[in-house]
Amino acid sequence: MEIFWLIMIIFLGFIELITINLVTVWFVASAVVSFIISFFVESFYIQFAVFVVLGIIFLVTTRKKLTSWLDKSKQKTNYLDRIMDMEGVVTKEISKNKAGQVKIDGKLWTAVSNKKIEVGKEITIKKIDGVRLVVEEVE
Repeated sequence: MEIFWLIMIIFLGFIELITINLVTVWFVASAVVSFIISFFVESFYIQFAVFVVLGIIFLVTTRKKLTSWLDKSKQKTNYLDRIMDMEGVVTKEISKNKAGQVKIDGKLWTAVSNKKIEVGKEITIKKIDGVRLVVEEVE
């Protein structure tokens, strides 16, 4: 049975290399454990049960952490992506039905809000709507 688990490790590892979407990495790890267990336990059913259960446990317990860790490493290259959630200052009053102006990252932008925001107040960008920023006052 050791040969079977080696083939599974290689096959699942190959699928992971092709997809790079964290699809089979947990089952590669559980196949390694099943490979090690195959030296001590003769029953294929027990080895396969360990493979399936451990793969699911790895998937459930680590997928969210691993994907969030990998997403942090992505660098925002688009300027609009980079200014999201940045803070700035109102330079021209913003009213509910009238656009104002804000200064963010040294640049002036037209901004709208669902509340009145006075000049000098700090704001944060919540959304970009065309060429206007949708902002909220920092509290």
